[in-house]
Amino acid sequence: MSESVTPGATGVTVASAFAGMRGVAPVVFRAGCPECRGSFELAASALRLAIGATDRTTFYSFTCPDCDTAVRKPAGERIVELLTGGGVRTLRLHPTV
Repeated sequence: MSESVTPGATGVTVASAFAGMRGVAPVVFRAGCPECRGSFELAASALRLAIGATDRTTFYSFTCPDCDTAVRKPAGERIVELLTGGGVRTLRLHPTV
């Protein structure tokens, strides 16, 4: 007998709610290096996102897997949304007083 999951139902375990799911594919992001012009895919764990008070202080960074250069690129609203939704670690920068 299979269990059904009803929104708001009590007595539903986490295991039963996810019982029919298959493995989830890891999120990868396409990126490029301005130094060596390499193009590659990076896992969320390879990226860092810093959110500042302005567009100039909001950026993401990674190390190029081809040439080992530290890369820093600006991140607009859409990029911030994609990176945070994909599990990239985020640092919120606070302005100094």
